[in-house]
This record gives sequence, structure tokens and C-alpha cells, in this order.
Amino acid sequence: MFTTRLTGRNLWIAALILPPLAFMCLFLVYPILSAFAYAFYEWHGLARGEFIGLANFHKVLFEYPFSERTVNAFVHNIFVFFALMVLQNGVGFVLAYCLWRELPGARFHRIAVFLPVVLSTVIVAILWKLFLHPLFGVVNISLRGLGLGFLAQPWQGQDTTALTAIVVANAWHMVGFPTLVFLAGMQRIPTEILDAVRMETESEWVKVRKIVWPLVAPSATVVFTLLFVSAFNFFELPFLMGGVDGSPHGATDVLGLYFYRTAFGSMSASAENFGPGSALAVLIFLFIAILSSAITLWLRKREIQL
Repeated sequence: MFTTRLTGRNLWIAALILPPLAFMCLFLVYPILSAFAYAFYEWHGLARGEFIGLANFHKVLFEYPFSERTVNAFVHNIFVFFALMVLQNGVGFVLAYCLWRELPGARFHRIAVFLPVVLSTVIVAILWKLFLHPLFGVVNISLRGLGLGFLAQPWQGQDTTALTAIVVANAWHMVGFPTLVFLAGMQRIPTEILDAVRMETESEWVKVRKIVWPLVAPSATVVFTLLFVSAFNFFELPFLMGGVDGSPHGATDVLGLYFYRTAFGSMSASAENFGPGSALAVLIFLFIAILSSAITLWLRKREIQL
């Protein structure tokens, strides 16, 4: 009887695990392994050619114009990462602290700050394209109404501001996520520690630097690692707001767009080129996997030290 129960339990566990495992293998593991394989072959349209080893990787990294575009997109991804570190995670921490201290309207703002996160990326892109419109966009209208009309400009139409505008839109869209993660970490701080700190000092800066920040280190590890991964997988908003070519003049080009354009073609690269595209996908995957693992291990080590 015990054997029958054990067998039935194992079958039930297998029935729960196997479908999602098969789904993950089909739509995640298989495409990754396929990209690894495709990167080592020459391609003629949809027809696979002969094995060429690391030639596609060499083309992407060292041959013009691929190398120039790779560096340009990579630099833009680095800018996105550091800009979102400040605008998204930094603002998220400040908002979380304000909500944790139960400032006026905290209950309402706990809901309001997370509402943009549930919006579709398509909706966010359309909204911000309207907000940033040079003629009737709310941003330029507000600047003119405040007497700062000299700051009004075509935010998405010039090289110097196009990528920053997309970063701001993404920060507005996702700031609620780090806010709630940081808030959850702050709410786990024991009240005894806070009472002891209040007896020593009334300085909010000292409380944040000496108590709050070290104790929310696990939350910081989560949001920083996820931000790194999302910054170097940046695709949806640049695609929707700047187009697949990274307009204007490649100012919003990022690695995700460059991979898509190389592998599947666009107006500037009409023919599909699966070889260099797959090589680029492999390089992006390896870079994110190695660096995100290193960042996680380093931040975990700092948690212990703090």
C-alpha cells in the first residue's frame, strides 16, 4: 500500500513538473542551443551553408561596419543601465522610504506608484510619444507654461535627447517595481532596531545610511541584478519609440535592436543574416549570464559584510 501511495505521489509530481519543463525546453532551451549552433555556420537566406567556425563572431566584433554598430549599441546599453540605476532604482528607493515612513497619502501612493507597471509597453510607448511631441506634447506645453520655453525641443527627433527620452519613459513605466521591493525590505526591519536608533539620533540621513540601507541589501541585490539584465535586454521601448533602425541616426540603437535588424532584416539591412545575428545573440547571452552572476555573487558578499 505504501508503494502504491508513493507511486501515485510521484506520478502526480511528474504530471505537475513535466508540462512546464517541456514548455521551457521547447521555447527557451531549444532556441538558445539553436542560436549557438547557427552562429558557427554561413547562411544564404534561410539555407544553411558550410561550417565556418568563429568567423561570424569575428565579423560582429572586428569587421566594419558590424564592429562599429556593435560598439555603438553596447555603449547605449551601458548608458541605459547607469541612467536607470539613478532614475528607476534611485527614485524607487526614495519613494519606498517615503511610503515606509507613512507620509501623507501613503496608502493612495502605494497603489498609484505601481499602476504604470501593469500597463502594456505598447500603451506606455504611445503615451510618451504623445507626451514628448514637439508641438502639442504635454512636456513642451508645461515648459512653456512655466516660462521655460527655451527648454522645449523635439525630444525624440534629435540625437542628444532621443535615448534619454526613452530611458525616462522606461523609468516612469517600471519605477513601481523597485519601489515595492525596497518597501518590502524596509517593512522587515525590526521595530526594536528603529526604536534604538531614534534614541541615538534624529537625523534621517544617518538612519538611512547606517540602518535602512544595510538592512535592505537583499532587496537591493534583487533589483540591481534584474535591472542589469533588463538594461542589456532593452528592446520593446526603443523598438516602439525609435524604430528598428534606432532613429534618429542610430542614437537609440541598442543591442536588442541591432540583433533583430541583423538577423531578420530591416530597411537598412533588407536581407536576413542569421550567422552574424546568431553570433550577436550568443555574445549578448554570455555577457548577461556571466556579468549578472558576478554582480549577484558580489552583492551577496556585501550583504554579509554589511
